Amino acid sequence: MCEWKAPLLLGLLLTATPAAAAAEPAFVLLDLPFKVAHMRGPRSEVAVSVATSGLLATAGRKSSVPNPADGDEESAPIVVVWGEGGGAALALVDGAIRTTLIGAEAIEGLSASETPRGALPGSRRALAGPLSAYLTGATRAAGGLPGAAGLTIRERRPMAVSTDPKPVPISTITVPAGAEAVFASFRPRALRLSGRPVFAAATLNGAAASGFVLVGRQGEGPEAGWSVVARTPPQEGTPARIAGIADFTGAGAPQVALVKGAAGAGTLQLWSLGTGSPTLSGEAAGYLGGPGDADLAATVEPERGGLPDLALPSADGQALAVVAMKGGLHDRLRVPLPAPAATGVASLGAGGGARVLVGLADGRVAVVSLDGAKP
Repeated sequence: MCEWKAPLLLGLLLTATPAAAAAEPAFVLLDLPFKVAHMRGPRSEVAVSVATSGLLATAGRKSSVPNPADGDEESAPIVVVWGEGGGAALALVDGAIRTTLIGAEAIEGLSASETPRGALPGSRRALAGPLSAYLTGATRAAGGLPGAAGLTIRERRPMAVSTDPKPVPISTITVPAGAEAVFASFRPRALRLSGRPVFAAATLNGAAASGFVLVGRQGEGPEAGWSVVARTPPQEGTPARIAGIADFTGAGAPQVALVKGAAGAGTLQLWSLGTGSPTLSGEAAGYLGGPGDADLAATVEPERGGLPDLALPSADGQALAVVAMKGGLHDRLRVPLPAPAATGVASLGAGGGARVLVGLADGRVAVVSLDGAKP
């Protein structure tokens, strides 16, 4: 049982153990009094809920508006972790990770809305202002992998000002993945293309192929319906997981980073989004693939004038890779980890001052510093 209740908080400054004999960039291990089973990064519903709940009295508690170049979901400058023995909000303060302990029950209560009623069990929704999207209809692909038959989109509709209490009108539509395809059981992502809202969702195509689709409006205005507006050609290798959405190459529009392939044999792909079908811009093998509900990749925000990177585990999970994508996909650095990555990857800060947090299979959290990394 958790020994902290929701009202009881304890602010702690990070106590960390340096990685033995590791050159910069190095990792440290957080001193947490519980084993971490779940991690949510800044661009997650849980992080925004914790940051705006009044539970935190420390700096960096407010959420920020979406950045169209990095998707279309709100973010908060914290990472949230929890497990059977407790929970914590982690913030980057003066170059160090500051930990605020929070009861696991409080975090679990705030995280309950991630999976709406009727959604695929264990799945998480994407939020973009009045819009939300989540997987529905448990099914399996031809190869036996679990998936979902539809992507359900809900939209809060505007209502006239009235003194009489009325429920907010909500429209709902469910979009299928298409012939011989089902949605992979990974959370969808929200983004904007040419100023219009779009959801990206990974797909399983038959027994041995995967990819992703873009789901958008059929026309202008809130009355327009939704459908699959673009899809990748089926790619050999399953499952596929959307690892990040950002303008990784400075093209002026968001791009989709996708990892496909089984655990131990994942391939990272970069897809450009235009007016037609997505275009494969580059790929590289050697990254962690496979099923699971953890966010095992994170976009590293750039310093002013720079480009974002993508942080994700190596194919065996034993190292963290930070990948740059302009001029071809290439590792800027790889940092060995003390245990395999398992419960999540998240990033705080920007550029060389960023800290990448990695949830490990043994319940610990490693914090990787990017100071001194060479492009």
